Amino acid sequence: MGLFSKKEAAHDNGESQAPPKGRKLGAVGTIFASGSAMFADGYANAAMGPVLTILSRPDMYKDWLKSGERNKSLLTAMVFAGMVMGQLSFGWISDKIGRKFAMFLCTAIIFVFSILAACSAGPTPQVLINCLIAFRFFLGIGLGGEYPSGSVAAAEATENEGIHKKKQQRLFIWATNSQLDLAFTIAWLVALVLYKIFGDNHLRAVWRGTLLLGAIPPLILLIARMFMEEPQAYKKNSMRHVRIPYWLIIKRYWLKLAAVSIVWFIYNWVTFPFGIYAGIITDKAVGPDATLYQTLAWGALMNAFYVPGTIVGSFISDFIGPKYTMMFGLIMQAIFGFAMSGAYNKLVPASGGSIAGFAVMYGLFLAFGEVGPGNNLGLLASKSVGPTAARGQLYGIAAAVGKTGAFIGTYTFPYIQKSFDNKSGYLSNTGLFWVGSALAVFSACVTFLGVHNIKPDHMQEEDAAFREYLAAHGFDVSQIGEPGHREGDINPAIGGAVPRDADVYEQDVKN
Repeated sequence: MGLFSKKEAAHDNGESQAPPKGRKLGAVGTIFASGSAMFADGYANAAMGPVLTILSRPDMYKDWLKSGERNKSLLTAMVFAGMVMGQLSFGWISDKIGRKFAMFLCTAIIFVFSILAACSAGPTPQVLINCLIAFRFFLGIGLGGEYPSGSVAAAEATENEGIHKKKQQRLFIWATNSQLDLAFTIAWLVALVLYKIFGDNHLRAVWRGTLLLGAIPPLILLIARMFMEEPQAYKKNSMRHVRIPYWLIIKRYWLKLAAVSIVWFIYNWVTFPFGIYAGIITDKAVGPDATLYQTLAWGALMNAFYVPGTIVGSFISDFIGPKYTMMFGLIMQAIFGFAMSGAYNKLVPASGGSIAGFAVMYGLFLAFGEVGPGNNLGLLASKSVGPTAARGQLYGIAAAVGKTGAFIGTYTFPYIQKSFDNKSGYLSNTGLFWVGSALAVFSACVTFLGVHNIKPDHMQEEDAAFREYLAAHGFDVSQIGEPGHREGDINPAIGGAVPRDADVYEQDVKN
């Protein structure tokens, strides 16, 4: 008896048949194999924090200091420029060629250019930096492509048979944003360990080694993804062999897409600069006499606050839904940001305070960002802004808008900081936190007004509603899906006709 036949028989008996244990583990494994490339994204971005700290030392590359601000901005921003290109281009590849092909190609790009970035060289320090900037741009293309391919595939896999409905949101978060946040911490720890091994006399080995180790995670994923199949949702609902009705899609989803994109832009504008420049920020708080070891250690501690934020927030997302969890995280982030700004002079050692107090306040500011938009933006973008047929492209647009915010934020961060430095000492140290907290409040308002909350199995329901929407506008829905997986097709793999999404969803709700 085929898969759907067994399921229908269980429904007829008024029972819900639990899948075998091994199959459940396989379903979870698919989610993590699809989404865990976010670790490479987080590592590649966070690694520039300690690398910039090392390259900025006067005893490293003298020519670097001649155009230090420009080099800092380009090194951090160019990877985001590449990511925008990857998100937009791989969105189409993911929808029209396939999730698996797009994921495999992205992982290969990340692996190759992680190695090349670590091996950057040139006859002068500026040529070396130019090579590093170029390689990080191409690295960004692979990283960006993972959003509309790997993250989308992970979202679709959360609604596979074998995944508990009350765990769908947290499993997606653990496989994507939690991986990214963990990588932020590990990147700083790697630099710290390498510094302890090589010391001040071999700092080139420290920054090159930090970048080189970023090639290991994509290599592991390359092997794992060779054994993956296309998600079932993609097989049943893709428009790979039929024209995608973009105008109808825009009319139905533009408002949801716009709201998520705006919040993502603001969040990345604030979060990525704060994470990447953690060493510079804490260096100002610790004082001018801080050693490189202290700067790296405090940077690692700052980024470690991301991890409990994303883990705790993942349970909240399943409990009250992604929309309200995101609003909660944004408001709490704003509260801690304003409090830290107001009490700054009492927190830092220069005014008789303790750096530990500053670290905790700054860490909670970052942690609540992960509880809210960090965890839930990708979740909402993948599950609420479009159907499976165009999910990669719509997700790619939202993610590209977000990364544009990261690009602008990281490029302008040094200049904004410098403009504050020209004012009073107090505003020099707290100005960025005032700005970030105010933007968090604005993001919470946009979320409340424009973002749609989602429940378990939302994508199945949306795909069924999208088919009805297309049919009502005269679109032939009979060709949606892969051959053998379309509604009414006879599929040997399941031993019968493929049922309509609406029928399966209604049966799940009843049981």
